[in-house]
Amino acid sequence: MILRLRFILLLLLLPLLANAQQPDTARSSSPIRNIQTDNVDVMPTASTKGWLLLDKDIQTELEGAVQNLYNCKYDRAEKQFRSLRRRYPNHPMPYFLMGLSQWWKIVPTNIKTKQYDKLFFAYMDTTITKAEAQFDNDNKNYEACFFLAAAYGFDGRLNAERSNWPKATISAKRALKYLELSKEANGLSPEFLFGQALFNYYAVWIPTNYPLLKPVLLLFPKGNKQLGLQQLRNVADNGFYVGPEAKVFLMRILNNEENNWEAAAPIARNLAKTYPDNGYFQRFYALSCFNLGDFRECERLSLEILNKLNQGMPSYEATSGRYATYFLGWLMQNRYKDYGKAKDYYQRCIVFSELTDEVKGGFYLHSNYNLARLADKEKDTASARRYYTIVRDIADNKSAAYKEAKAYLKKNKK
Repeated sequence: MILRLRFILLLLLLPLLANAQQPDTARSSSPIRNIQTDNVDVMPTASTKGWLLLDKDIQTELEGAVQNLYNCKYDRAEKQFRSLRRRYPNHPMPYFLMGLSQWWKIVPTNIKTKQYDKLFFAYMDTTITKAEAQFDNDNKNYEACFFLAAAYGFDGRLNAERSNWPKATISAKRALKYLELSKEANGLSPEFLFGQALFNYYAVWIPTNYPLLKPVLLLFPKGNKQLGLQQLRNVADNGFYVGPEAKVFLMRILNNEENNWEAAAPIARNLAKTYPDNGYFQRFYALSCFNLGDFRECERLSLEILNKLNQGMPSYEATSGRYATYFLGWLMQNRYKDYGKAKDYYQRCIVFSELTDEVKGGFYLHSNYNLARLADKEKDTASARRYYTIVRDIADNKSAAYKEAKAYLKKNKK
């Protein structure tokens, strides 16, 4: 359950849910009861002078930087963000973008690397400081609210990933407060609609999928899942700064929560083709192709992933290797009947899985299961026993793999 809930922290609900499932863990309370999430595009009466989010010249200037950021050309992107910071040292945007660059150095590792944590938190802290100064000067500065909601949201999300629940709780509460304020400007730009879209979707999805949490979520207003998806598509199609983030969430929601692989596939393909050197997008697209039976494209992507990994390209590391080697092992085994290559890829997948500590199931389990079957086919009882023992130890007791492993080990005792 924790793994699922981590994904939705940007929605600002995760710390609350963490409290619900961890009674001994320690997400101001009255604003929660008053939040309204109706899809009303309000045109604020405040002056938008100096709002960089709405500045088309800034967007034109940063178009290449945003492309570089999501294509994992971090140095190029950060050079442009630093240029923006020199000209607008008191604006939160350049600091938030620098923080977002650190975030996308973390994401491809499945949030496991801690190498960039300190710098990420430092940039989000500075974003908050700069935005708070703007908001204190003008409480109708909805752009400042946007950056406060976003910075607190990302801060809370990473703190939750690191199990820093008290910090995640504080950030979530503050992000929720500024999310409510920033929605007053959602008629000006789709950027402002992002948080509201996620809230609308997950406020329905969570109690539906986790009924025990319904009493906890009574503190929150009702959501609208379909409206949330509609809003998310709007941001994905029209957002400049958060458009790619909206696509990532939409892709994952459709694939993981809605189990709609067909709908997720075009988004995965678009992200992978728009940002061809982003290992996270490329492996997700490869997964999409694998699930939908587009094996030729899956093979092409997997080989490309391994080639870029061997070159040491940013965002290509053991997690991407784990995906690619499993897909190639399966294809060699089932499509080409090249069992030698299949075994080699499965064994490499096992190594990548151990490097990333992903050994509770998934590709690790199925690599061992397939190696066990291949060993049995070759009458290599010792190897088959070794692989089936791992399958028995980690597979679900009700699964076919577990039953097969247990039966084989019983039949082939030493």
